[in-house]
Amino acid sequence: MPDIFKALASITAWILWICGLAMAIITLIAMSFRDVLFSSEALGLNDAVAFALAAGMVFLAVVVMLIRNKME
Repeated sequence: MPDIFKALASITAWILWICGLAMAIITLIAMSFRDVLFSSEALGLNDAVAFALAAGMVFLAVVVMLIRNKME
């Protein structure tokens, strides 16, 4: 494989990793400002979706890096 594909895979993995972690941290901060983080109320749908998207981005970053390692 040409080196450009490895570079693009690395860039994509880093973007997914950073965006996923940032989204999870921002969601936690927003939940703490709304006093939802440590309450006994059920988790709101928007918070659950945000965490699911963040987890999905982190999972895809790992998959992309595994694919990038197999390109060598």
